[in-house]
Amino acid sequence: MGVSPITSHVLDAARGQPAQGVPISISYAPSSQTAAAGQSGVIARGVTNNDGRCPSLLEPDYVLKPGVYTVHFDTKTYFALYGEKSFYPFVDVTFEIDQPAPHYHIPLNLAPFSYTTYRGS
Repeated sequence: MGVSPITSHVLDAARGQPAQGVPISISYAPSSQTAAAGQSGVIARGVTNNDGRCPSLLEPDYVLKPGVYTVHFDTKTYFALYGEKSFYPFVDVTFEIDQPAPHYHIPLNLAPFSYTTYRGS
């Protein structure tokens, strides 16, 4: 079974467990100028599973193009599941691809008042 060319793993650092139920979307713009002008288009949507992953976010045969991608994590919806407020209602991780590789992994470590991300493998 193939894997989405962009994947993520969301961990709830405050609870020490995967973050299940985080709505995620991916947007694409052909350049940083069009992205900055708000001219990105959503190419995928999903919700993290019980392991904090959304393995079928994009179809496995989706071909990434050079451009700017944004992974949008709806953290407000996630924390509302626990009756909590979050300082960050969403987290956008924006990155630029010059020469597309077969796979990009964008992890998110999440807490009500902080988050970290990095390019995973």
